[in-house]
Order: sequence, then C-alpha cells, then structure tokens
Amino acid sequence: MKILVLAAATAALVIGAAGSASAQHDDHTGWGHDQGASHHWNNGDRMGYNDWNGAQRVDYRQRHLSEPPRGYEWRESNGQYVLAAVATGVIASIILENAR
Repeated sequence: MKILVLAAATAALVIGAAGSASAQHDDHTGWGHDQGASHHWNNGDRMGYNDWNGAQRVDYRQRHLSEPPRGYEWRESNGQYVLAAVATGVIASIILENAR
C-alpha cells in the first residue's frame, strides 16, 4: 500500500513539474518573443510585447503610408515602418524607412 501511495505522489509531482515548466514559456498576452533593438522584421513575424511598446507609433498620413485596416497600426522600429495587428503583434507589411 505504501508503494502505491508513493508511486501516485511521485507521478503527481512529475506531472505538476512538467506542466509548470511548459507554462513558464507561455506568453500570457499571445504575443511573440521579444527580438531586441537590432532586429529587422519580416512579414508574418510576431512582434513581442516589449518590441511593440518600444517601437514608435507612426502617423500614417504624415509618412504617406496606406491607411491601416481596422485593428492594425503602423509602428517605426529599427528603420522600418511595420504594419502589425494590435491584438497579436503579427506583421502584415514592412516598408524600409530610407527606401521611400
């Protein structure tokens, strides 16, 4: 009986530890991982929360960019104008700042 209880307790600890280890890697906001200050973005990339907040919001009219669709926003990050979804950080379009 002791062996059965010990085995059940050990299994519960192992399962609990595995669950908490995978939860540490989850991003609670659904956003991607932060890439840092020198990262150059590509379509389909997902900006991390800190990258999104670190990028400057852009007035698309002043910069002669297309009007963003509902739920999207233009940001300037590392010399790139990035059009990304506000809710998820997924990048839909990129324009190099000095290419215009």
